[in-house]
Amino acid sequence: MPPVSARLPVFPWDRLEPYKATAAAHPDGIVDLSVGTPVDPVPELIRAALADASDSPGYPTVWGTAALRDALTGWVERRLGAAGVTHTQVLPVVGSKELVASLPAQLGLGPGDRVAFPRLAYPTYEVGARLAGAEPVPYDEPVDLDPAGLKLLWLNSPANPTGRVLSKDELRTAVAWARAHGVLVVSDECYLELGWEANPVSVLHPEISGGSFEGLVAVHSLSKRSNLAGYRAAFLAGDEAVLGELLKIRKHGGMMVPAPVQAATAAALGDDKHVAEQRERYERRRAALRSALAGRGFRIEHSEASLYLWATRDEPCWDTVGALAELGILVAPGEFYGAAGERHVRVAFTATDERVEAAARRLAA
Repeated sequence: MPPVSARLPVFPWDRLEPYKATAAAHPDGIVDLSVGTPVDPVPELIRAALADASDSPGYPTVWGTAALRDALTGWVERRLGAAGVTHTQVLPVVGSKELVASLPAQLGLGPGDRVAFPRLAYPTYEVGARLAGAEPVPYDEPVDLDPAGLKLLWLNSPANPTGRVLSKDELRTAVAWARAHGVLVVSDECYLELGWEANPVSVLHPEISGGSFEGLVAVHSLSKRSNLAGYRAAFLAGDEAVLGELLKIRKHGGMMVPAPVQAATAAALGDDKHVAEQRERYERRRAALRSALAGRGFRIEHSEASLYLWATRDEPCWDTVGALAELGILVAPGEFYGAAGERHVRVAFTATDERVEAAARRLAA
């Protein structure tokens, strides 16, 4: 049998290793702004909830505890503006990347089916389509897509890598088009609580959904807003028919969020204070890096939300990566996110205050 990995593109991050070595050789050490991984402590109330639930010898349920489902529905109503959300409209998952990569297969898609995603995008959307044997289809505008065979439409707002936020009108238009053509909309909203120059809105908001979750699923993660990337804590909310089918499949697959992580997730979603504190950290780091990059001749495009600055000097992205590596700064080439990013780099501001200050000094020298 041919290996499944043969369907997939080369893992892009391996190509960054030589540049990482160059940056690591800087006398003051590397400033790694390439991967948006949290570096700040997990809030104490979340760690306490995890510890309190650590004596969990039995199997957890795929659907999650009632307390977790209460926390999920409460957060969706409070933060996304939805109303009357029930337990059948939420589903915990083992990290959002696992979900994105496996969703087309769990939906039963395969050869002859098409999966659409933004032309500049998180590469795992394409990976998920290829793993299922479906056709990956990049788009500039969803309404310009050919709906024939199209089964799944990914939206991403705030977007990775660009930080672009879709307006209410853009979201409404995409949802109306998808519903008219019987296409499931799955909206990746993992950066929704990290808007800086825009206020991101969920597809589940009544002004977008029309008060119905039919044909809509939103993906959310606690990795960024609560520093829980290591916990693999994420969830879905939306169409109960879709989530009910996924629940049946995930039960058979044993796709269970560990019980202590379920307790930690419930605690995290019930507290907004730590989210505000983390936002303040990121806002300071973003401002410092944005100013330093502008002073070095970079132009920042979009970047109104998320944890990244989408930057360009109108040169090939690998030239930019190489020049910054000589300063001990590692960034991600825009090409990783599609050919349309070949003259941009993605700069994460998830480094510590000390490392961000070091990067700003080097860029100003």
